[in-house]
Amino acid sequence: MRSKVRVILWGLGAMGSGIARMLLSKKGFTITRVLEIDPTKVGKRLYEVLEMEPTADNQTVISNKPEKIIKKNAAEIAIISTSSLVKQVFPLIKMIVNAGIHVITTAEEMAYPKAANPDLTAEMDSLAKTNNVTILGTGINPGFIMDYLVIALTGVCEEITSLKISRINNLAPFGKKVMKEQGIGLKPEEFYKKVKDRTIEGHVGFLQSFGMFEEALQIKLNNIEQKKEPIVTNVPRTTKLVSVKPGEVAGCKQQGFGYKNDHLFIKMEHPQQINPEAENIETGDYILFEGVPNITLQIKPEIPGGIGTIALCVNMIPHVLNASPGLKTMLDLPVPRAILGDVRELIIK
Repeated sequence: MRSKVRVILWGLGAMGSGIARMLLSKKGFTITRVLEIDPTKVGKRLYEVLEMEPTADNQTVISNKPEKIIKKNAAEIAIISTSSLVKQVFPLIKMIVNAGIHVITTAEEMAYPKAANPDLTAEMDSLAKTNNVTILGTGINPGFIMDYLVIALTGVCEEITSLKISRINNLAPFGKKVMKEQGIGLKPEEFYKKVKDRTIEGHVGFLQSFGMFEEALQIKLNNIEQKKEPIVTNVPRTTKLVSVKPGEVAGCKQQGFGYKNDHLFIKMEHPQQINPEAENIETGDYILFEGVPNITLQIKPEIPGGIGTIALCVNMIPHVLNASPGLKTMLDLPVPRAILGDVRELIIK
């Protein structure tokens, strides 16, 4: 049997730590390097930060010096969980790819990067092919719930008149960066101001999901619109990271509208908030097709965003290692599936 799959982690926040724990729970992985900027973690061994028993696979010392870590033969694949935007992760991806290492990233825009960054998309694809590696952006959304899963369901349709996709989820498991992007804890007037000056990201990914739909269904959306509104709490809500008082923002209700020939073809609704159960709001994922046939799918409660993103990053590793070189999306690779045995049995290269 081949040696264990060597993994570099870049980012050890909520998602990165979860990815580390999942990797270490599976057969056939070893974490060889970890990069992180948090000074409370730098210099410690991985098992200390994760509060695990030491093993041969979790001994690496956490570093904040990528130039000393990202080298040829340092690992087979790196997982980046640092940022949502292509422009911010591109320098990291470039460094890793030039070292001949495959990449998976949680960056939302990387789920379908050419939707907003066609030039960088072309450059990344060229770099990956030159260095004989594969790049993939994935996560629960975009990358699965509101696009990939919906696209798979269209396979049983003869005609589609319209699509409506809703995801009501709990943000509590996510880290500080996500809380800030959603405007958690702001006053409503501050929220609207930050939306206007584009310092509140809200959900990053509607453009990427629309792009996946266009490619997969061979359609062209002639107009795309988005709206962001604050979800203002009426009761106190508290997570491990934030506390929100009545009258403050507990989340962001975001909507996306994709028009085909001026007809509303795709409507997306994504109200994200911390602890929605505090106001008796049920979470869930909802897909509604109008067409031949009509289809209604409900998943209640919602597939948890944290574990969903973590699992997709880990479970897609063998598919990325097996893929042809280049920049890929979830549309290009085999159907994701759980790794229940030794990952090495799934790698054909």
